[in-house]
Amino acid sequence: MLVKILLTVIFLALLIGIGIYSHRQANSVEGFVLGGRAIGPWLSAFAYGTSYFSAVVFVGYAGQFGWKYGLSATWIGIGNALIGSLLAWLVLGKRTKLMTQHISSRTMPDFFGTRYSSQGLRVAASIIAFVFLIPYTAGVYKGISTLFEMGFGIPYQYCVIIMAILTAVYVILGGYKATALNDFVQGIIMLFGIVVVIAAVLNTQGGLASAVSKLAALPADGNPAENGKFASLFGPDPWNLLGVVILTSLGTWGLPQMVGKFYSITDEKAIRRGTIISTVFAVVVAGGCYFLGGFGRLFPTPETLANGKLAYDSIVPSMLVTLPDILIALVVLLVLSASMSTLASLVLTSSSTMTLDLIYRDKKSELGEVETGIMDDVVAERIEHRKVLVMRVLIVFFIAISLLIALNPPTFIAQLMGISWGALAGAFLAPFMLGLYSKKVTTAAVWACFGWGVGLTLVNMLLGNPINPINCGAIAMLGGFPVVWIVSLFTKKLPAEQVDKIFECYK
Repeated sequence: MLVKILLTVIFLALLIGIGIYSHRQANSVEGFVLGGRAIGPWLSAFAYGTSYFSAVVFVGYAGQFGWKYGLSATWIGIGNALIGSLLAWLVLGKRTKLMTQHISSRTMPDFFGTRYSSQGLRVAASIIAFVFLIPYTAGVYKGISTLFEMGFGIPYQYCVIIMAILTAVYVILGGYKATALNDFVQGIIMLFGIVVVIAAVLNTQGGLASAVSKLAALPADGNPAENGKFASLFGPDPWNLLGVVILTSLGTWGLPQMVGKFYSITDEKAIRRGTIISTVFAVVVAGGCYFLGGFGRLFPTPETLANGKLAYDSIVPSMLVTLPDILIALVVLLVLSASMSTLASLVLTSSSTMTLDLIYRDKKSELGEVETGIMDDVVAERIEHRKVLVMRVLIVFFIAISLLIALNPPTFIAQLMGISWGALAGAFLAPFMLGLYSKKVTTAAVWACFGWGVGLTLVNMLLGNPINPINCGAIAMLGGFPVVWIVSLFTKKLPAEQVDKIFECYK
């Protein structure tokens, strides 16, 4: 216990120290939200990866989908690396950096407002982002606190509150620069930790070959004729597995906290290097998490909840509880690292979106320059400081709301994330991506896609989830593309001259 406490205290002290170190660079909006658009490839790549993978993946997704699909759950991690990281950087990285800098966009709602000449879109996007990032944040809290409770014996409620306070402190102090620096430290811990933990867990089963043989002997759904499915290439349910791959891989393309990493990177050369670093990180961390979760059935069966369903969120903790104390300490740091980086990204995205796109909506020209009129430097600096102060206050507000949900979570971690990603990426993915590539997307099409993504998610939830939230999220994302294309065919186009000016950044 002493080792666990000592390592955790050192880790948390380092996070707070980085927040204090970065405080001077977080006094302007550009510095607080984007790190001055001067974040290098290593920090950007690690910030992307650590924001992507958290306790939601390590505890919630790895446990639930490893139990359902066995070793084939590893495909989810491979999809995250190839689609969610490699392709996302190749398709979105350069064009996002160039266009958002050209139109002076700091947030995704700001992009929608300027790119499609609609302040209404900007406001609607900011509200959607704020509301649907909350369940995702609550899921992260729940995942980290479940594992923390296992490692330290501290009641779940206290764990959630402690994590919320610590995250608030270092994000409020240092903004995006502190988050990026901490992400790098946390990413190193994640890379080392996942390799060591997998080796230790497999060792308890007699090694890799023995663990795979045991898994192959288990019948799927109690049917001896289905033996071997949990150790097969595509598992017992390949179609639902595909839905998870789509949601968790393609979803990052439309999430404000993920796309925002491309806004802040230094230049095109850094994007090329960041692409490689981010992909390797995802292969190790995501692939490792789902591979580990695939062996969940070899450990004690998780408890059954009052509704008769298995407590999926307890699967991974049950796999780790018998490890030596030093390894449990490493696991706690691994999940703490993954989760605090994601939490920091989520709360910073939410607070900046609400401040810049709802409370302080600067009047902008068609290319995004803020139209301030006659204003001396003192007044301009005072307004900047006021915006940063409001963002810091909203960070506390957002964390408090997420905390209330996390203290009494309505469903499993995976379902919380499915609701969040389905609505956000269903609404944002198609109009954002197509807006970077096509001049023909109309404002009405973006409104239609917002309604499609949010509407499908809410209707499904209100009807008691007749479509699994994971599959519903995948449908929302993919369905956004035909919605945008069809509506754009029959609605008024934006002025050609205005759109041409926006696309000049690619010449």
